[in-house]
Amino acid sequence: MLRTLCRRGGAILQQSQRFGPVQQRWASSLPMNTVVLFVPQQEAWVVERMGRYHRILEPGLNFLIPVLDRVRYVQSLKEIVIDVPEQSAVSLDNVTLQIDGVLYLRILDPFKASYGVEDPEYAVTQLAQTTMRSELGKLTLDKVFRERESLNSNIVHSINQASDEWGIRCLRYEIKDISVPPRVKESMQMQVEAERKKRATVLESEGTRESAINVAEGRKQAQILASEGEKAEHINKAAGEAQAVLAIAEAKAKAIRLLSEALTEQNGNAAASLSVAEQYVSAFSNLAKQTNTVLLPSNTGDVTGMVTQAMTIYSQLAKTTPAGSSAAAAEEKAELPDGLASAEEQRTQ
Repeated sequence: MLRTLCRRGGAILQQSQRFGPVQQRWASSLPMNTVVLFVPQQEAWVVERMGRYHRILEPGLNFLIPVLDRVRYVQSLKEIVIDVPEQSAVSLDNVTLQIDGVLYLRILDPFKASYGVEDPEYAVTQLAQTTMRSELGKLTLDKVFRERESLNSNIVHSINQASDEWGIRCLRYEIKDISVPPRVKESMQMQVEAERKKRATVLESEGTRESAINVAEGRKQAQILASEGEKAEHINKAAGEAQAVLAIAEAKAKAIRLLSEALTEQNGNAAASLSVAEQYVSAFSNLAKQTNTVLLPSNTGDVTGMVTQAMTIYSQLAKTTPAGSSAAAAEEKAELPDGLASAEEQRTQ
């Protein structure tokens, strides 16, 4: 039995040497057919029977027929990371860039990955490089830096369209580094500095404008408040003057009322004559104090005549005025000396 197994193992070794080295992709070395095989988790073993595809071994315990069955490919179902080498590409504005990246993929169909392409890693790497050059040719230099995410998604979409027949799914693609020529780098630095100076100038002008607007608004509010204060002052002053006029009128009316009541009492005429005489003397005492021009009646020293004349006028007015207007007559009598002086002045002239 042992001799038989040794002969079969030697035959398998000779057969493998005859067919040459077997392509191995992202997995351990090809296992030998020991009838009982244990497949690790997240691995797929492709078995051929007499040189033709037979089945794919699932993780766990599996049985094979010696000599007839052979494990031809071992595929890993884990996520695989491939480093895409640095390459040169020309952008839309004719700038040469040096770009490298990282590709993340996973085998979804071990059968297609084994028989659909000879070297999946090399095929996917070349496809990623050509796709990246094609996508970069559609963008300008500024958009390459701004639209990095969209560039990665476009590359992934293009790779998946081509690698679907290989049973491989590209999960994502990331650009690691983008190198530009030194002169382009200097011009970009100058552009950045100019953009910063422009922003500083714009911000300074906006600050000056905001300051001017704030000053103008402050002056406007100050003028509005000043006008409102002046308006309130005039209103209050007018209200005060109106109240003062009303108070004066009420006091005057009360004085006239009291005067009329006093004139109706006993000896009222004598009291009125005394008041007229006092006002006459007081008027003469203020002559020539405010101006140099003085007009005097012909009988200045005849106080009795002046009083008699005033009382005569009052008596005539009292007869012609109705009983209900006694207050107006009393007011006219109270103001009689001034009117009397005017009458005397006219008569003298």
